[in-house]
Amino acid sequence: MTGYVLHGGGPSRSMLVEMVLAEAGAPYEVVEMDMRAGDHRASEFLALNPYGWIPALTTPGGETLAETPAINLWLCEEHGLDIVPPPGDPVRGRFLTAFHNVLGEIEPTMKRIFFAHRYTLRPEETEAHRAQAWQMLGDRLDPIEAQLAGAGPYLLGQRFSLADLTLAYWLAYADAEGVLDNRPALATLLSRTEARPALAPVFARHREWMKRLAVLRKPSSGDTDGS
Repeated sequence: MTGYVLHGGGPSRSMLVEMVLAEAGAPYEVVEMDMRAGDHRASEFLALNPYGWIPALTTPGGETLAETPAINLWLCEEHGLDIVPPPGDPVRGRFLTAFHNVLGEIEPTMKRIFFAHRYTLRPEETEAHRAQAWQMLGDRLDPIEAQLAGAGPYLLGQRFSLADLTLAYWLAYADAEGVLDNRPALATLLSRTEARPALAPVFARHREWMKRLAVLRKPSSGDTDGS
């Protein structure tokens, strides 16, 4: 094997891994996983990733990595990408704060939007919970909007980072729902990220998948949002 093998595809965070692979200019192939058919629970996949989540990335050396943030941090370090400030860099602390805010606040709120049925006991309450989650997302985005408006265009000022890339992945969903209409600094971060030459084709596919998500996110016994 001369390149990476990414198990994922579809509306999952494997697209985020593809974005980092694109930034690195690394060769890779995608093994499409049909989560609704239970591909992520098949014995062949569990042998690679016992957690049973996607994405999973097999390296050219034969090691399989899981958890999207871990995969992406590893890729950035392995390929020397400057989108992750190394130890000793003056902005590393700011990067870690911004990155983990996206992982700890934005991503879980998006889960509540796309998988609202998991968080309610009564099916008739699902849409109300989803509406509340959209409000929660706005509350979490507003401090970031204020930060970017004062010291943007990126979370580290003029310096683009993995935190921006991860945030932009989720902002694309918010943008499609009009959430960024009154948040111009966040809209600018998204447009700048989508316009990066290596990322533009991947974001185009990301936007295309979003158009199909309304059907794909309907509850099923085997649904999962991956890792």
